[in-house]
Amino acid sequence: MSDTISPFAPDGFPNLPPLRGFTMATAEAGVKYRGRTDLWVLRGEPGTEVAGVYTQNRCPGAPVDWSRAALTVASEGPRLVVVNSGTANVFSGQAGRDAVVATAQGAAAAFGGDANTIQIASTGVIGVALKAEKLVDQFGGMATRMTPDGWEAAARAIMTTDTYPKGATAQAKIDGVAVTINGIAKGSGMIAPDMATMLAYVATDATLGQQVLQQLLNDLVGSTFNSVTVDSDTSTSDTLLLLASGAADHAPVSQADDPRLADFRRALRAVMFDLSQQIVRDGEGISKLVTIRVSGAVSDGSAYRIAKSVADSPLVKTAIAGEDANWGRIVMAVGKAGEPAERDSLSIHIGPHCLASQGQPDADYVEEMGATYMKQAEIEIAIDLGLGSGTATVYTCDLTHRYIDINADYRS
Repeated sequence: MSDTISPFAPDGFPNLPPLRGFTMATAEAGVKYRGRTDLWVLRGEPGTEVAGVYTQNRCPGAPVDWSRAALTVASEGPRLVVVNSGTANVFSGQAGRDAVVATAQGAAAAFGGDANTIQIASTGVIGVALKAEKLVDQFGGMATRMTPDGWEAAARAIMTTDTYPKGATAQAKIDGVAVTINGIAKGSGMIAPDMATMLAYVATDATLGQQVLQQLLNDLVGSTFNSVTVDSDTSTSDTLLLLASGAADHAPVSQADDPRLADFRRALRAVMFDLSQQIVRDGEGISKLVTIRVSGAVSDGSAYRIAKSVADSPLVKTAIAGEDANWGRIVMAVGKAGEPAERDSLSIHIGPHCLASQGQPDADYVEEMGATYMKQAEIEIAIDLGLGSGTATVYTCDLTHRYIDINADYRS
């Protein structure tokens, strides 16, 4: 957790109301940090359904392996989510796997439910096994102070290099019945998701089955969490969960494309988009927020891969940090994506200014235009391939020396 707040941080944490069917608590387990909370437990009442997407990194942590399996286990008891910060419990061998089992068993004993259904996540340093006893020792006390109104405390407990806690909420109606969606997330570095990103937890009191929840996540993750990148690194611990308590008094919905879910889908995407934007706005060392829009690609997928190539390019990101409208680096990043691109049909805009078109600098562009625009805090780059109708938008930030400072000192 940084002492320097991102210049793009919101004014404060939003008011996330209590959610019917959910209680939670936080604690200071001392996994790595001192003088701050680092453990969160969320408890969904019996009947709570859970959907999830996890990292596609081929070296996932033991908590991810456990949680993937837990997602498939039916439960008639309460559903639990246990999250610690300080260590990611990744690449920690048998000791790490044993710690996950001990954590699950300890949580089940304290809060109820089946250990095999518990979602467990850890975030922090890779290569350090979790000492499960530090968590288990806290569970008894936490069970006595569970509250439905603890979202900001939860968001703070799961932070690592984040400079502020991240939360979002929205209201929707299903069959005329009001439902609430709350979400929290953590993430600041090692951000280049390939499913979801970092750790994100979204909960609702709606009455929705597991398959509906899973389809909604699958449908919405692409344009939200999968469309942000800070540094091109996909975490070994990425987890996004969507939980529904079923406490709302509306008829159950069994299909994700049911028209009755239109308003809910809108609200869910709003929460997911808000959280994903907060993550990129808290990118480690950020000084510029960057939107990259690609059009004219041969397909949406091709447009996305080109946008990501530009967003992840260290040369593009450092040029932006230096307030240099270096369109040559953007061309390079388009070309290296491995996607169809024709130099002589390509055009590049930075803000309102056309920098290059038809394979050469634009005749009306002068460097002073770009230099003035690049002094803004929020930068937009538009790339038109001129080949088709594919489009995509990716959000990123610049790469500053502060990013190096944060990550050079991360384990010390």
